[in-house]
Formats: sequence, C-alpha cells, structure tokens
Amino acid sequence: MQTISTLQSLIGGRWLGAEASVPLHSALDNSLIYHTHAEKIDFDEAVTYARGTGVPALMSLDFQKRAACLKALALYLMERKEELYAISHLTGATRPDSWVDIEGGIGTLFAYASMGSRELPSSNVLHEGPALALGKNGGFAGTHILVPRGGLAVHINAFNFPIWGLLEKFAPSFLAAMPCIGKPATATSYLTEAVVRMMHDSGLLPAGALQLVIGGTGDLLDRLSGADVVTFTGSADTAARLRVNKNLIAHSVPFTAEADSLNCAILGPDVTPDDVEFDLFVKEVAREMTGKAGQKCTAIRRIIVPRQHVEAVGERLRERLAKIVVGDPSVKEVRMGALASMDQQRDVGERVEMLARGNEILFGAKDGFNPVGEGAVNGAFFSPTLLLCRDGMRNDAVHDIEAFGPVSTMMTYSDLDEALALAARGKGSLVSTLVTKDTAIAARAVPVAAASHGRVLVLEREAAVDSTGHGSPLPQLKHGGPGRAGGGEELGGIRAVRHFLQRAAVQGSPTMLAAITGEYVRGAAVRESDVHPFRKYFEELQMGDSLLTHRRTVSEADIVNFGGISGDYFYMHFDEIAARDSQFGKRIAHGYFVLSAAAGLFVSPAPGPVLANYGLDNLRFITPVAIGDTIRARLTCKRKVDRNRTDDKGVGQGVVAWDVQVTNQHDELVASYDILTLVMKKG
Repeated sequence: MQTISTLQSLIGGRWLGAEASVPLHSALDNSLIYHTHAEKIDFDEAVTYARGTGVPALMSLDFQKRAACLKALALYLMERKEELYAISHLTGATRPDSWVDIEGGIGTLFAYASMGSRELPSSNVLHEGPALALGKNGGFAGTHILVPRGGLAVHINAFNFPIWGLLEKFAPSFLAAMPCIGKPATATSYLTEAVVRMMHDSGLLPAGALQLVIGGTGDLLDRLSGADVVTFTGSADTAARLRVNKNLIAHSVPFTAEADSLNCAILGPDVTPDDVEFDLFVKEVAREMTGKAGQKCTAIRRIIVPRQHVEAVGERLRERLAKIVVGDPSVKEVRMGALASMDQQRDVGERVEMLARGNEILFGAKDGFNPVGEGAVNGAFFSPTLLLCRDGMRNDAVHDIEAFGPVSTMMTYSDLDEALALAARGKGSLVSTLVTKDTAIAARAVPVAAASHGRVLVLEREAAVDSTGHGSPLPQLKHGGPGRAGGGEELGGIRAVRHFLQRAAVQGSPTMLAAITGEYVRGAAVRESDVHPFRKYFEELQMGDSLLTHRRTVSEADIVNFGGISGDYFYMHFDEIAARDSQFGKRIAHGYFVLSAAAGLFVSPAPGPVLANYGLDNLRFITPVAIGDTIRARLTCKRKVDRNRTDDKGVGQGVVAWDVQVTNQHDELVASYDILTLVMKKG
C-alpha cells in the first residue's frame, strides 16, 4: 500500500503544504492514502503572482508559440502516463475509465495545439474579420479583434475527471494567454496534484501559467476583477451558489458552468427488437451506466422507450448488466470499479431510495451484487441499478433527482411528441441520444431536442462504426447545455479560446486597421517594388507587399480551350442563344478560367522561396467576365503565420496568405479570394 503523504498546493511558483489535514481514502478498500494540507493559502499572493508574473510570461509568447508549448507538454505527459494510471487506480477507475481521464486529457492538449497551430496567428491579436466599409469614400472602416484579457482564469473542477477536467479548461485558456488557478474536487485531488506536479517539473510552462489549490477556495473569488474568468464543473446547486458571488456580479466576471444533468437516450418509434439499432441502444445505455461507475456528467440517467418495447429493453438491459463484474480493477475480469468515495456511495444510495418510491427496481443489489477483490467489502462499490417509471409525465422525481452513479431510470412513451416532452422535462441537459434508422424521425426530433440539450447524438448502424458514443465530449465540439446543465459552453474548438479573449470593435482607416490587426484590409495602403513578392523569403515579406499585374483580354478561344481541357461545356459558356436569354445577356467565361488566368498573371514561375499553394479561401465570383473583357489582378501579402516548422532538410517554412482581387477594364471586382502558400525561410 502507498505511503501516506500530504498533498501540496502550487502557489506563487512554490509547493505549499506539510501539515496533514483532511484524510483522503482509497475508493477500493477505504484505506487512508493522502491528506490535504492544513496550511492556509494566501490567495492574494496567488492572484498577484498570476497577474504580475503569469500574464507577462504568457504575453511574451504568441498564439503559435503557446500552441507549440501545448504540444511539447502533451508529449511530455504521454511519456509519463503510466505513473498517472497507477494513481488513478486508487480512485476506483478501471483502465478504460482512466484512459478517458488521462489520455483523453492529454489528447485535448494535442487537439488544441493542432487547432491553435492551424487557425491562430503568430501574434496576440486575432482578427475577426472581414473589415466592413463604414463610409462612401473608402476611408473609414470597422472590424473586430480578439485580444488577451490580461487577467487570470480560475478553473473549479469536479471529482469524476481529475485530469481531463483540468486540461480541457487549461488548454484553451493557456492559448488565450490567461494564467490558470486550478481547484480540483478534494476527493480525487491527489490525481490532479500528480499531473500538475508533472507539468511543473517539465519546465515547459512559463512562470505563473498554472497554480494549484488543494482544499477550499477561501476568498479567491472575492479577489477577482473584470479581466478574470471563472469556470466551474460540478453540481447545479454549487454552480448556482457560486454564480451569485457578490464580487463576481459587481465586476461582471464571466462565469461558465457545466453542471451535472439528467441526460437521456430515446429509442425511436421505428426501431424494433429485431433491428441492429435496438442492440446498439441497449449497449449504449449499459455502457453509460457502468463506465466510470456512472460518474459522468454526461451519463444517461433517463431511458425513454416506446411503451410496446419496454419489456424487451428491460430484459436485454438486465442480461447485459448481470454480466458486469464489479470490483477492484486490478482483478482481470472486473469491468466496473468503485465510486470515488464512501461519501459518494452514501449519496447515491440515498438518491436511489428516493427514485424507487413509486417506481420499480428492475435490476439492483438484490441481483447478486458481490464486488470482487481484496478489501472490496470496505470499498465504495455500488451495484448497477435500473429502475422503471411507467408514467414519466406524472412523476417529477425521475426528472429532478440525479443519482451520480451507475443508476438510470427507464420510462415509456406512446408517440414521438411524448418522448420529446419527456426529454425536455430534464430542464436542460448536456447531451441526448436518439437511436433511429428513419431520417424523417431524426429530422423532426433533433431540432426539438436541441432546444434543451447541448449536444444530440443520432445513432444507427452506419454511425456506430465510428461513433465515440453518447458520453464523450470532443475538443472540436461544444460541451455544455442550457438550463440545469449550467447554460455554459466549453470546448468547441477555437470557440473555447475565444471565450477567454476580449472582443473589441475597432474603427479607423483601412491602413490603420491593417496595422492593428496585422492583416491586410482592402483599401489599405500597399507597398509595391521591383522585387516580385514571390521572390521574397518569409522573413523579408511584409504585410501589404503587393503586385499589380499586367492585363489580359479574354477571347473566345480562351473559353473554348478551357472547356476542352476541363470538360466543362456549361451552356453559359458555349450556347450563344441560351446565354442571350439569361440574366447576363451573353456568353461568359468559366469562373475557374478567371482564377487560372489570374494565377498566370501573378505567379513568378522560376524556383524560389514560394514552395507550394496549398489552399484557397473565401472565393467569390462577383462580376461575370465576357468575351473581350480585359482582366488584371492585384496580389497582396495579407498575413504571415510563423508555425515554427522545418522541412526534412531543416529549412524553415512559414505560411503566407495572399489577398487576390481580379478586376476588369472598368475596375470592377470580378473575383475575390485568398490563397495560402508555404514560403521558405531565408535561414
């Protein structure tokens, strides 16, 4: 058994804690494993350190460098993951449960490192364009920018995912240059302390980027200002209490809550016991009931099934649950571990008693519950429990009481409208699953369910091949839900980073806006020289470097030849009579011929620093180009992104976006787009 030790907080760049305070016990056998520390935390020191040291250190990096830091940190943690698995075992989690927490958390770091590298600039100003003309003469425009807030982020997390819960909030706030103070739930704080200690020891994080609070938050929230942000994951009751903190309200401190909710799964009226989807439904429900011993904020708490199939669903669920071996995960055949603590075990038991009043228990402790493993009799184990409510429209308890463990209640419906009404009675949930093979049912049900759920999974045999399941939040998609679920949003790709940034509208001349955003804005001053922009290395290029090309008159031969090469014989290009009757009144050139002709006008064909064109964004064909029209192009360096990468020969590369405007002989815009190129560095 592990030596008992005292956990420490990381405050002001040093570890604090030596005197033992609150005892923490293993979920497996209730043995004493850790203590929290008794020393009082000086939260003024923590906040001052975050603002005075953390903010400047993070701001000395740009988005791209912080993304690179996240990737390096993820690689560092992945190499040491087995140390975390060993500690996670004490929480009662099985290896698959721990995988979600540990490698899911590290994977979130990887995901945000990748998204940041692809989508964020190599600066600390994120332009949220395009700029809009605000005057008739082109001299006044407006746009939006997102900038670091200059404050800190307080992340208060639940006990069920002590690593993922921290990292999924840390990653986007770190990208946004916000130093973090993480506060894990006490019951499993020893696992959070372990991963924070690794992160601190890595030397990869700037000073002040991350602090850790073991124990209570004291007066921390009372010391925050409008530049700061608070995020919370946990119970709806605690979220409601924190949300009305007088200081948070007085300073309009953003508060995001992700609260436990009564999520549901609906078996569509089209699915029968003979369908593949029926078994998919049963499997998904059982997995959500037993994964992490049901201790997931996304777990299925309400099972909504057609009245005529309730017996069949109940029977198959009982069969599956009866095969689940509960106990110490170190025992090979164990598939479900313990609840996180004895307190949690008592709480779940009390709530099951409340749910059982007026309902039937279809499967529970009476069905042979016998946890395996040495000392398991003293552990925080709880039997998978399935209840049946035959009238969910009249029973409020099943829509109000959540037993945060391997517990779910099945209820029946007569038609799809009743099923959706039952789902909505959860008063806002993080996620719902609809199992159906009928596209019409999905099209009708999902918009209704989406009004009261943060995420909707539609599951059938095609999706099941790759589906990540009901309860798996993904970094790319929003996690959160309305109403009881907290009303907040987490993850969702770069949306999460934007949550930690400050948005401001900026007005001025296009030239000024370009200088502020670091991105060329149409109408801004440009720089032309005898050196073609494609002959410049990445370091030599400046935003606004521009080339106005020579002209080219489009002939009928151009259209005929392009049609022959491309195989595009659309009537507007070749049928004189039909084209005359169209809104354009004449034959016009292919849009993609215009792009090709423009490229021929602005490329510099000899080998040089521009290595490859790998993308085209925001393409619009504005004015048709007819036979006899004369076109020219303006190519302008729009933005540079230094992704700090090299090729296999060690030569550095950067990404350059070019603004392209193609005009006709009347100076009318005929095509507008951005092209993305890899450009070699001089070094």
